[in-house]
Amino acid sequence: MSHFLVFLGSARDSTPPSPARLGLRVARACVALLRVGGHTVELIDPLDIELPQIFKPHFAYGKASVPQPLDDLAGKIEQADGYVMVSPEYNHSMGPALSHLLNHFGSSLFAFKPSAIVTYSAGQWGGVRAAVSMRTFLSELGCLPVSAMVHVPHAQDVLDADGEFLDDADRWAGYFGRTLGQLEWWSEAAARQREEQDPNRVSPAFQRAPDQRNAP
Repeated sequence: MSHFLVFLGSARDSTPPSPARLGLRVARACVALLRVGGHTVELIDPLDIELPQIFKPHFAYGKASVPQPLDDLAGKIEQADGYVMVSPEYNHSMGPALSHLLNHFGSSLFAFKPSAIVTYSAGQWGGVRAAVSMRTFLSELGCLPVSAMVHVPHAQDVLDADGEFLDDADRWAGYFGRTLGQLEWWSEAAARQREEQDPNRVSPAFQRAPDQRNAP
């Protein structure tokens, strides 16, 4: 079985609009469904992580000076087998709370592992336009997204505050399950391959400067 991190892509905990924190409902649903499959799962909530006020990525600190919250999360990212990215839509793009959090970490922590894109909204589109940009972002981060995605329109009518489906539970679980099933399949396949072959020998992470990746 695999270990997953579910990243909640919203730090808003206020109204209006009401109800607050729709993303938490969606994230809790993802956690519950993955646990039904026997996996271990941790929800990563940006409200629980004290980030430095001045942006500085984890890899830019000296080992002795890394803020503990950043270092703790880096360890969790490195140990995970896959990721679920839950995001609202802001200006046709992913939530700034999610992109800001993820930008603190280098791709070597995420690399050679899959991710799943889950978006939501209080309106009719379900955050689908955010998902378009998320594919590019997550691919560059190293955790390639699986092909199936989840979009939840009118999330306040689909899920209660605990992440339980209000109606058509089997249908919604099946809809989520198509994406999460792909994530499970790829995470287990990637884990087996990492045991067979060290991915850092196939594609070494740059250690000094980005120009190590440049063409000769």
